[in-house]
Amino acid sequence: MRRIVSNTPVAPRAVSAAGRASGALFVGAGAFQVALAAGMPWGHLAWGGGHPGVLPVGLRAASAANAVLLSGLGVALAGLVERPPVRGRLVAGGLAFSGFSLVANLATPSSTERAIWAPFALAQLVLLGTARRAEADRSPCR
Repeated sequence: MRRIVSNTPVAPRAVSAAGRASGALFVGAGAFQVALAAGMPWGHLAWGGGHPGVLPVGLRAASAANAVLLSGLGVALAGLVERPPVRGRLVAGGLAFSGFSLVANLATPSSTERAIWAPFALAQLVLLGTARRAEADRSPCR
């Protein structure tokens, strides 16, 4: 059943709880990357775990870039972007990123990194899959 809400392309509460939760997790991961870029000695928890302590300059720069990507995606998914066509692409991009992240974190030689980030990526996949279904059901543009 189609739902028409005035002349606006956005349905009320177009962002699902799962979408908001996924966004919050992405922002949290972005904060972790900010900490790495700032010099926190958590190198064993990222980038393959091959750099215990503070990451080398190149990986710190990569963490800074990753922080921008993850935080931006997180804020958008948490509710900043509600327009159905754009939101659908964001959720699909988040799913692709999380799928890649799951594979990469299952393949990492670092058991600590694997134990933390593989379940995190799996949770993101579940949340984003749930958001995709819930938000498609609410979209007036189906």
